[in-house]
Amino acid sequence: MSVLAIDYKIILTGNRAFHFNLEIDRETLTLNCEDVPDLPDWTKLEFCKCPHCPLSPDEHPRCPLARNLVGTLNTFSEITSYDRVQLEVITNERRITQETSAQQAISSLMGLLIATSGCPHTHFFKPMARFHLPLASEEETIFRSTGNYLLAQYFLAKNGEPFDFNMKGLEEIYRNIETLNLKVVDRIRAACSEDSTVNAMVMLDFFAKMLPDLIDESLGNIRYMFEPYLKN
Repeated sequence: MSVLAIDYKIILTGNRAFHFNLEIDRETLTLNCEDVPDLPDWTKLEFCKCPHCPLSPDEHPRCPLARNLVGTLNTFSEITSYDRVQLEVITNERRITQETSAQQAISSLMGLLIATSGCPHTHFFKPMARFHLPLASEEETIFRSTGNYLLAQYFLAKNGEPFDFNMKGLEEIYRNIETLNLKVVDRIRAACSEDSTVNAMVMLDFFAKMLPDLIDESLGNIRYMFEPYLKN
């Protein structure tokens, strides 16, 4: 099985380091998870279950998204949000290093874990996980998320299927993510004593809340980049 390897290394003050060696199946773009004995109760599907979750507890006794977060939450349960860390992310193509806050580093890691979790509401972010960009800025995230969605519409159009260049479907995707994030925060609060992972999730949720209402405005701000295409 071919895998996409992404290594996260988060170094705290005093050179205390945490490693996450992630392997993502290149075909399914789903994280390969090791079996974890005695998973905590907060990973059960019925624990703070999302109101729009399509999964059945008979087939999925554990929430796939929560299961992906177990290792991260266990590791950073006692780390505070604004602790300074050195983040290093290694992919097949490049190595990225940056000093940042614990919540920003964890948020970047959690975004990748969520996108590759197998949750039906996060499937749409798998292409972005394939081309993962740690610590992406707001402008970069808007560019990537809208570009990701519009490329999917191109493939639908090529197949002769209905497509959506007005991006109404993208708004719906983020509305669903916003609902999901509220329940994920409840799970995290049940798992962690400190605020770094909760605030990391809040950072992810901020963009989910923002994008549906700001698509036109945000894209208008980067329209100038595409003038060579628009002149004709």
